[in-house]
Amino acid sequence: MNSPTLPPGLSAATRRRFLTVTGAAAGLALAGALPGVSSATAATTDATKLDPFTLGVASGDPLPDGVVLWTRLAPDPLAPFGGMDRRAYSVQWEIATDERFRQVVKRGTAKATPEYSHSVHVDVRGLKPAHEYYYRFRSGRFVSPAGRTKTAPAPHQMLSSLTLAFASCQASWEGWFTAHRDLAARRHDVVLFLGDYIYEFGNDRGVRPGDDDLLRTRQAVTLDEYRQRYAYYKTDPDLQAAHQSAPWIAVFDDHEVVDNWADMYAGSTPTNEFLVRRANAFRAYWENMPLRAPQRPNGPEMQLYRRLQYGQLAEFSMLDTRQYRNDQANGDGTKAPNAATADPTRSILGFPQEKWLLDGLSTSRATWNVLGHQTAITLLDTVSGPNVAVPMDTWDGYSASRDRLLGGIDERGIKNVVSLAGDLHRTVVSDLALDFNDPDSKVVATEFVGTSITSGQDGQDLDAGGRVLLEENPHMKFGNFQRGYVSCEITPDAWLSEFRVCDRVTVPNGTVSTRARLAVESGVAAVQQA
Repeated sequence: MNSPTLPPGLSAATRRRFLTVTGAAAGLALAGALPGVSSATAATTDATKLDPFTLGVASGDPLPDGVVLWTRLAPDPLAPFGGMDRRAYSVQWEIATDERFRQVVKRGTAKATPEYSHSVHVDVRGLKPAHEYYYRFRSGRFVSPAGRTKTAPAPHQMLSSLTLAFASCQASWEGWFTAHRDLAARRHDVVLFLGDYIYEFGNDRGVRPGDDDLLRTRQAVTLDEYRQRYAYYKTDPDLQAAHQSAPWIAVFDDHEVVDNWADMYAGSTPTNEFLVRRANAFRAYWENMPLRAPQRPNGPEMQLYRRLQYGQLAEFSMLDTRQYRNDQANGDGTKAPNAATADPTRSILGFPQEKWLLDGLSTSRATWNVLGHQTAITLLDTVSGPNVAVPMDTWDGYSASRDRLLGGIDERGIKNVVSLAGDLHRTVVSDLALDFNDPDSKVVATEFVGTSITSGQDGQDLDAGGRVLLEENPHMKFGNFQRGYVSCEITPDAWLSEFRVCDRVTVPNGTVSTRARLAVESGVAAVQQA
């Protein structure tokens, strides 16, 4: 596990104090007694009396020989501890090659313990590469819904095609998860979720019935509150269907913790208080996502960045642009770029992760090198005319990091780099050039920023902000301000991105259609119409 990222210039006394606070928060998280956790006795409803699989099932982080299977026992999902007793339960699992489970190839028993909110993470190994499987769980007399998953290909294998979807930003009060329903129906090989799975703050003006309930609208700070927020989201049938349709590879962004947090910083919150909150949030995130044991947090630290290989066709570098970044420059917000945003001592990834990323890209033998992360690398000038204003929270606020990444891709001759990101609540497709201010600058990578699942409500095809972005940023090739996700097909010769958009998300019966199809040819970084 990486040690905490410390700001440059910390005095020895301050450093010792920070490490002491970090160690205390880690110990509290592991002991299951973080400050603010409800002291009320857990509900006594036994999982053998009520269906405990109210939150569905999921799988994730596929390997050539394995996959993580996930569920969480919660017969009363919004109650403390999901309505479970404070004791461990045995949960049986099985994985088969057919939907009727006539050909079971693996089975076993796992423990669901109260320390981790009765979540189950089974790291199944011994499976065949590039194979489709079905899995389910049993607790007492109850059987979970069945999920579909698929292993990655063998390292030497070149797939003829790979289908993936990527999505982000699903504020529950902003709309219905119609995009997830469509995503589920397509049964992709893998799904990338790029952050803001939950929102830590609530809103009593939600479009869904019951969204004025205090349980779902108050700020999540304690471990109980984060757990409850995940439970509320995961009771959604369309989100459950999306998880059941394919394995997920997930990373968090800011709202899984708190808006625009950066390393140890979260507005004016004292560091020691924020680190305890971060430990709460990380723990609830791991409990509710199909992640392996190495991703299990140690207090306020979590090893989330990782690399997954899909044979010779693709390699996914999943990034963490929150935990190791410097604080946002110029007080955050949208400002003119200046010396602070270009400061070479600042990083959005942290220097160890920057090196890990470029070294991994340099040694990759895959045709496509995919970055799965939180927010846009591309330049986003948001104002008309000669003045420039860019968001401090994206890579624009850390332009030296961007220069090191794109310059390193060029210097090392790395081909077919595709950046997949979210966060902006709009679709933004860009050519990533070495110098965005020079229209003749070399394009070294491609970026697809997907819109939100619901955040921003219905939206429209192109709003005023989107028009400004297209006018002021000639490297930007397409924009859209509707809700949805991106469905991709990857072959050795080309990458095709299909932008699926919802006509409305503020009603439960919206429709989904294809707004655009854009492609990238292998060996040619520039985006083209498909």
